[in-house]
Amino acid sequence: MRVEMHALFKSFLEAHAAEPRESVVFSMAPAPTLGEFLGDLDPSLPLDWSGKSFQGLPSLREKILARGGFRSGPGDVLVTAGTAEANFLAISQLVRPGDRMVVDVPGWPQPLVLGEAIGADVVRIRRREAEGWRLDLDELESLVTDRTRLIFLCNPNNPTGRVLSRPELERAAGIADRVGAYLLCDEVYSGLEWDGQSTPRAADIYERGISTGSVSKVLGLQGLRTGWLVCRDPSLVLDAMVLREDTSEIMNVLGEYVADLALNEDRYRTAVERARSIGSANLDRIDEFVASRRELSWERPQAGLIGFCRLEPPLDGDELSRILLREPYRTFVMSGSAYGYPDHVRVGAGGSGPDGISRGLLKLGECLDALGEKRS
Repeated sequence: MRVEMHALFKSFLEAHAAEPRESVVFSMAPAPTLGEFLGDLDPSLPLDWSGKSFQGLPSLREKILARGGFRSGPGDVLVTAGTAEANFLAISQLVRPGDRMVVDVPGWPQPLVLGEAIGADVVRIRRREAEGWRLDLDELESLVTDRTRLIFLCNPNNPTGRVLSRPELERAAGIADRVGAYLLCDEVYSGLEWDGQSTPRAADIYERGISTGSVSKVLGLQGLRTGWLVCRDPSLVLDAMVLREDTSEIMNVLGEYVADLALNEDRYRTAVERARSIGSANLDRIDEFVASRRELSWERPQAGLIGFCRLEPPLDGDELSRILLREPYRTFVMSGSAYGYPDHVRVGAGGSGPDGISRGLLKLGECLDALGEKRS
């Protein structure tokens, strides 16, 4: 199976090479330092895997369920190398050449490239921007056939921040159940819902529902590469574990220990409160900026730290992002073409605080002003 580079990763590679001074794309909470955990780590802990569970540290799996509000048991959890590996394991073990796989767009591009590499019939269901990036469940039902093996939804959605309600997710699960398909929801932004309502969990709603997530976005611990897959179907959990044995093999034990500490109730609550405070303030700044610019419009995200801004013609996301990376701006704003929407840009409210966001937005404004003067 050969996997092609998706446009999102290409955008990050090009931006990294350009060495921007400012960025308005950060997608995760401020990252803690290792020193914040050292005092709670036992120096005598062995760093080999011997004697550990193939599914991950039992205490970590219990905390994943507790912090996420899952009703599943520890046996339904497989610890993985981030959400990306959890998605990879599930998709690779479930989908065969010729199977139909329905994926929401705009959304996390990983399932598109994996499904196409496998040789699946990958069908895109487009969210409706005019309706706040709503997922059309009537359309989903029309796209699901007897050949459908998997429905993949990003919930909360990346990059729009739209959240499926419980009735919406229950209907999606019913559509999947009609043909015996699995429903996989990438829930990596769960915990950063701005109305305080928790994202419903696919693994709770449906026996063949799969919930994936990690400590990366909400806790800023991307470098740990520690995530999870939750599913009440024991055959799926076993299949995912078998494939992991032949790819990444066994887990990052140190990462599991640190994640276990990070998900302690008090520490987790403090970290989420900090992420919500900083993220909300940054989103306010972006919201004010978008409202002040006639060239931009957006639906403020319901959850998460990124949003999708529409560009008024004749602006083009690719052109705008290329110009911004050059002098005098040296600022990274991602073109929406990374998601197949070149008339949009992705903006991020993650990072350490308002100063960086403000500097990046200032450069974006200067660039928009210069382009406007050039076209007038």
